[in-house]
Amino acid sequence: MTTTDTGSGGRGAGKRRGRRQGPPVPTGSENEDAPRTRQPRRTVAERLDAGELSVEDATEKARETLLRILTAAPKSRAELEQSLARKGYPEAVVGPVLDRFGEVGLVDDVAYADMLVRTRHAERGLSRRALAMELRRRGIDEETASDALEQVDSEDEREAALSLARKHVARTRGLERDVRVRRAVGALGRKGYAPGVAFGAVRDALTEEGEDALDEDHPGADD
Repeated sequence: MTTTDTGSGGRGAGKRRGRRQGPPVPTGSENEDAPRTRQPRRTVAERLDAGELSVEDATEKARETLLRILTAAPKSRAELEQSLARKGYPEAVVGPVLDRFGEVGLVDDVAYADMLVRTRHAERGLSRRALAMELRRRGIDEETASDALEQVDSEDEREAALSLARKHVARTRGLERDVRVRRAVGALGRKGYAPGVAFGAVRDALTEEGEDALDEDHPGADD
């Protein structure tokens, strides 16, 4: 008669059940290593409201920030106001600091507008219309912008347009005449020149090169 060894089977089953374990319990060190949520940086205005920063300290920080900005490039008062506002400085700090910078000549919209018109026209050949748009975008008031734009008269515009037309016409030698005209006029238009001025400049540039002048009835030639 065969005897069944139930004891060893029971012990094997017991061992298998004994090896089953639940999920590991996190230790204290593992909890400490978990990433922490980074708190957002408080603005200057929030720190002032909370009493963590004095007005004097905030003013000094604003001065240092302005000096760094102006060291990199000149700016208008409006641009500087926007820069400080984005950094969280309240108007109560920004206004007095900019007033002081204006008193000592570090912020001067008149000089800034004059410089911008002079350099953008000479270096980029921008028209009066394009210059006026850039001054407006930089927050220069209308009266200051108008005075600055007086540096560029109609003759200056024509000379700048002709200079640009010569460059663009020279780049398209060998192409069909209409293609050359279209590209050069488009380039001058992007600089802010009216169609009449642009076509006139391109016509003169082509004539200098020996090309036939634009037809008088060419679209935009007399605009």
